[in-house]
Amino acid sequence: MSNSSAFLDAAKKRLLARKDELLGLLLTEGVQPKDKQVQDKGDEALSASMDKLQNSLEQNEIDEVNLINDALERIEEGIYGVCIDCDEAIAPRRLEYSPYAARCIPCQEELERSSGL
Repeated sequence: MSNSSAFLDAAKKRLLARKDELLGLLLTEGVQPKDKQVQDKGDEALSASMDKLQNSLEQNEIDEVNLINDALERIEEGIYGVCIDCDEAIAPRRLEYSPYAARCIPCQEELERSSGL
């Protein structure tokens, strides 16, 4: 794993930019006023479905922020780019695609197989 200063700086910059983007989305989504108009049963069902979808999207964004925070912590601890399961280097290409990846591809695949994902 290339833990060069430039690589780590670029990764940290990308992680912080994505975190800011997600936090902005969460703040914007969190202040949406609810429509208080009288609704028929179809509108109520659609509204409930939309609320569930919105909550799911918000949870995905919160989960991603947590992954980013974990990656930033690994950078500060000097262990960024090292698999948390096998201690082998995570491929730089994987980190470019998913800068908060905590596992190498084989360990991630094993985790997904064992958890039924």
